[in-house]
Amino acid sequence: MLASRNDHKRLEFARLMTGYVIDPLVDEVELPPETGATFAANALVKAQAAAEATGAASIADDSGIEADALGGGPGIRSARFAGENATDAENLAKFRREVPAGSAIAYVCALAFVDPVAKTTHVVEGRCHGTMSSDPLGQNGFGYDPIFIFNGQQDRRTMAQLSDSEKDAVSHRAEAVKDLMRWLTS
Repeated sequence: MLASRNDHKRLEFARLMTGYVIDPLVDEVELPPETGATFAANALVKAQAAAEATGAASIADDSGIEADALGGGPGIRSARFAGENATDAENLAKFRREVPAGSAIAYVCALAFVDPVAKTTHVVEGRCHGTMSSDPLGQNGFGYDPIFIFNGQQDRRTMAQLSDSEKDAVSHRAEAVKDLMRWLTS
């Protein structure tokens, strides 16, 4: 079970975790607020809540963007950077105002796995380093993808300009899933 109601994340996890069925979070499960001091703490509390409520093995992620120009911010506040109920567009606009083009940025994803039957808990983290584009470009992806140029992207396309398969090969979420899959199959 994926402890998220974010359809973009659900689709991404379904692509990344081939061989596993990724069930959406049932409506009856209320996720706790993200009050942890780290991505890992926020991911773990959500995975635990879903596992306890459903009895099913659950995964949850907490992810965001870090900018050197903001001292590592917005970090765990990425989804609320422009305010508690900010939209992706509002967060992106504020980020563009505060982070100069060409600045070093990184995507971070902490991914927690909780199996209530086996009483197993595991947390992994994936990172993707890049630079801030001068303009938002592309229609794919979500969040900060239109301004994120992956450091290994030779043609300087943003994450929002990449196909799903291109993004899945380099993203922070893909790195975290690879680590989790290695652990699950070891």
